[in-house]
Amino acid sequence: MRLAPPIHRLITFRSLKSRLLLGLSCALAILAGAVLGMAWQVGKIMVHETNIAHLRYEADLLADEITQHINQRINALQRLNGVIGLSDDPTWLNYELQKNDSLLTWFEGLMVSDENGVILSDWPSVVGRVGLETKDLEYFKMVRGIRRPYVSEPFVGRASGMPLVLISIPRLDENGRFAGFVGGIVSLKSSGLFDRLSSIRLGDNGYAAVSTASGKILYHPDHELVNAEISNVQLNPMLELALAGWRGEGVAELSSGRVALQAYAQVWPADWIVGLFLPTTQAQLPLAGFIYKLLGIWFVLALLMMPLLWWLLARILKPLDYLESQIGEVGKGERASLDLATSMQELQQVAMTFNRVEHERQQLVGHLQERQAFLDSVLSATPQGMFVANFGGKITYMNPALLEMLDIPPDMPMEVWMEQVHPDDREGARDMWVHSLKTGSDFVRQLRFVRSDHETLWLDIHARVVMLSQGGHSLGLVGVVKDITERRQQEALQRWEAEHDPLTGLLNRRGFERRLEEAFADFQKTSTPSALLLFDLDHFKPINDEGGHALGDEMLRRIAQIVAWEVRGSDHVARQGGDEFAVLLPSCTLGQAERIAESLRQSVSEVTVTHEGKEYSVTLSIGVTTFDECDETVDVAISRADAASYEAKGEGRDAVVVKLPEQFDPLELFG
Repeated sequence: MRLAPPIHRLITFRSLKSRLLLGLSCALAILAGAVLGMAWQVGKIMVHETNIAHLRYEADLLADEITQHINQRINALQRLNGVIGLSDDPTWLNYELQKNDSLLTWFEGLMVSDENGVILSDWPSVVGRVGLETKDLEYFKMVRGIRRPYVSEPFVGRASGMPLVLISIPRLDENGRFAGFVGGIVSLKSSGLFDRLSSIRLGDNGYAAVSTASGKILYHPDHELVNAEISNVQLNPMLELALAGWRGEGVAELSSGRVALQAYAQVWPADWIVGLFLPTTQAQLPLAGFIYKLLGIWFVLALLMMPLLWWLLARILKPLDYLESQIGEVGKGERASLDLATSMQELQQVAMTFNRVEHERQQLVGHLQERQAFLDSVLSATPQGMFVANFGGKITYMNPALLEMLDIPPDMPMEVWMEQVHPDDREGARDMWVHSLKTGSDFVRQLRFVRSDHETLWLDIHARVVMLSQGGHSLGLVGVVKDITERRQQEALQRWEAEHDPLTGLLNRRGFERRLEEAFADFQKTSTPSALLLFDLDHFKPINDEGGHALGDEMLRRIAQIVAWEVRGSDHVARQGGDEFAVLLPSCTLGQAERIAESLRQSVSEVTVTHEGKEYSVTLSIGVTTFDECDETVDVAISRADAASYEAKGEGRDAVVVKLPEQFDPLELFG
């Protein structure tokens, strides 16, 4: 099912009205997001401050309550210590302990030791406790050392299996000498010390806990952790400070990885720490709910406002419909200009600008028609090949002279005859054409064009931008095409003659030296090996003297053909003058060069010419060398090969001599 045009434009945001509505909606969304974001940040700060204050109050209250419980038990034991005095009589001590049976509401048991830590009496009696030595236990050492009440580290009772602590009061004589202790065993679960903590409610995930300064847990909602060591203290710096005696509050990460609001207070008589913990996610739940409600309210209001905004935009943009209608009438020729009855300044400015542009366009069309007629006449009459192209790159006109030059019909598509541009020139010409279109610069290029009769033309093309005199508007590109085939052929012939020997067709000295320098440069850059052969003809002088120069020239041509035939296609053969020849073997090792030289020597020895019944032949004395890293210039390698050639002649001619750098002393050339 196809949507109605207004609905389709609204959904795809193709109309100005829908885009304005989208913009207003986005603005409202951004405003709502900013307001809600600021509300969240401010609310989060207030929530944190409120909860931190509450945790601080609760921590101090719990610490005071536990301190009061500890002090009550210490005072009771001190009164008991005053009653029993320094007597070590077990019977009497047992009697006194039984008389204070009411203390068992606070303690799981009472006991008295002598100065050596031996338990003299206990109540209620536990088998094995009387006579037990405690001198090596932590609480005995501490109470004897500090000579004041001490609350021990938690331990598990042997009989009850419950976590316990021992509150110890030192027994001191009149001289302050230690005479033992009076102790009360306190259960961490049933003594009522932590009843208040179990009633604390800090949401679903908040909790309160108590530990010793040494890091042992005394109370925790998870009873399995009681009497266990606190793990990963260093992960919570606030807890680490609290264990060192600090009291305060803040926000930090727990060992579980959750961030929580925390408050700590100290229970100084027992050297304990009370901690309250409330995860920030728990603390922020009410705030999050409030923010979500605000978001819902904004969403409902936005939905209710959309129809109203749509109606207002329709009223505001109604003049645009009139503008569209009048522009259509101008395009059909039914109206000469726009005439809008609106107070909207922007639309009035648009109408004025449109009217001015339309007037200029009409003038420009008239001028263009005149110039087009003039240009068509000029292009048709000129004998020079010319073409016109638009700025899209398409050639829209080719004059008769150019069509005749290229041998193509006027209606042949550009894509077809472009394929007749020589493949080696096509891509470069296309890239230059695109560059000229983008930059407006002249297109200057020489390329080959293969006509339908397979004749290849060299064309010189020069195209430039044509500007109209009024307004500076461009008409397009106009190009001139010249046939330079004959000139290119003449230039190619001249370049060939400059580097080749006219008699043999081989490279001359100039052409050979250029290729030799290029090969030596490649060797210096990439260490590409190259070999050099130098030789002249043995016994050549009698041929010239007896048979004349014509016979000598014939021998030179035959030898040139044989040498060119024997070497590789990539090698360079040169006649350097007279009967002197040279061969450059690029990418050739010394062994390969020696085999090629031997093949040349053998093949040339079989070449003969005849004059007046007499047969003449020549031999080669070939010097072979390769480029070496010690060669500073190519002349050093040439001198080495030349020396090897002379050495071959000295050995009787018709020979191949290889000379390496270590076998060659340049001073030998000077005798």
